[in-house]
Amino acid sequence: MSNTVLLAVDGSDGSHRATAHAIARAKLGGAKILLTYVIEWSAYSFNTPEENAQRHKRREQEIEKATSSVVGPAADRLREAGIEVETVVQHGPPAETLIRLAKEHDVAQIVIGRRGESGIKSLIFGSVAGNLIQTSPVPVVVVP
Repeated sequence: MSNTVLLAVDGSDGSHRATAHAIARAKLGGAKILLTYVIEWSAYSFNTPEENAQRHKRREQEIEKATSSVVGPAADRLREAGIEVETVVQHGPPAETLIRLAKEHDVAQIVIGRRGESGIKSLIFGSVAGNLIQTSPVPVVVVP
């Protein structure tokens, strides 16, 4: 297993706290950070060819926006702290995509911030952090 930590960010306050935790963790153990942002996306949609073309264009725009507004600033923060960082922005089901990336990059740990969503939505759909805790093959740190 490598000394790489997968840090999942989304621009929320919890994400900023998770970044601070990952910085401290990386400095203590000399870890590299795999900085990730997953744009929730379902492949199960039936569209016309024209709708598929628009959908593809929208996906590319979403990746560019996520990179410039969320991932870029977080990567800058990590680099300023002297930490080696690799960035990944992908579409997909968040927990499943993060687990796949963790396996592909042989990470030692996943760090994610808690967003604090509550109520009926989280009861029905669950949370990304909760899903990771239940299904991840590596330890998950949920930063409050």
